[in-house]
Amino acid sequence: MDAYRMPVAVDRPLTGDEAVALLRLEGASVYDLLVRAGRVRDRASGNRVAMCAIINARSGGCSEDCAFCSQSRAATSDIRRYPMLSPDRIEEEALRAQQGGASSFSIVTAGKAIAARADIDAVKEAVRRIRALGMVPCASLGIVGKPLLRELAEAGLGRYHHNLETARSFFHEICTTHDYDADVATVRNAKELGIPACCGGILGMGESLEQRVELAQTLAALRVDSVALNFFHPVPGTRLYERLAGRSNLTPLDCLKAVAVFRLLLPDAEITVCGGRAFNLRELQPLLIVAGANRIMSGAYLTTHGRNFETDRQMIRDLGFELVHDSALRQGDRGPA
Repeated sequence: MDAYRMPVAVDRPLTGDEAVALLRLEGASVYDLLVRAGRVRDRASGNRVAMCAIINARSGGCSEDCAFCSQSRAATSDIRRYPMLSPDRIEEEALRAQQGGASSFSIVTAGKAIAARADIDAVKEAVRRIRALGMVPCASLGIVGKPLLRELAEAGLGRYHHNLETARSFFHEICTTHDYDADVATVRNAKELGIPACCGGILGMGESLEQRVELAQTLAALRVDSVALNFFHPVPGTRLYERLAGRSNLTPLDCLKAVAVFRLLLPDAEITVCGGRAFNLRELQPLLIVAGANRIMSGAYLTTHGRNFETDRQMIRDLGFELVHDSALRQGDRGPA
């Protein structure tokens, strides 16, 4: 497939077979793919890049059996476990992230869903405070219905995040405690209420190239606003760590090709690179932006460490890109960054 070439401007979407062929590219054609995907990104957001951050607002004790997750009931990982953080603590971390360059901040809670009224009220108050800072408040609270999403929207929620984790055809290998359709329904609920949806998954969990494309096609069909791409980072104590013998099967070029193909399959969506990028890409992290990403998650993840804000800001500057407020990624102005 080294001779495979795809025009920069296409008048039709890629087929699944074409997308898989791109994921199989080797040699110099890989870099041709990255440049072409970057040009598609340019049409959506120019040379603008935004940074986001998250907080693990309620850690551990999850009833789900997701094979990759150290917060799962099935995991024996050595992690911190604690109840819902206070709005004061969440606001404090949001301000620290804003000072580091992030313009959106997500409240993430472990568990299938958030249900306790005290927890919901704490999230709503934190959303209001994050909004008051001038940031985009986001939340990832599990499988939720429209009534709660309406409450959050009224409090000022700017984006709801809920990953599908992987392709439908591979999901049974990753999670058996809830149905894939429940995740899809959560994303649709947000979209139907006019709340921008961030949705993606984790690559490198043993899925095939065809299943990576299947996930991208599902996200395209859902018309998600932002795609969250994570790369598997083995964490001791998880079922997937044992299954894969503590190794990631991703190379740095595998990650870059995936970013490029997701960009080509979802040309107008934000492509946000999240967990596992430092572990899997090592010195090639700057090429994520060249390959079509226009948002990066910086700072701490849920139970693993990310890169510090200053290092990521310097990377963006060195590439000749402009760090902008999240709200300005696809607009003419540059926002309050």
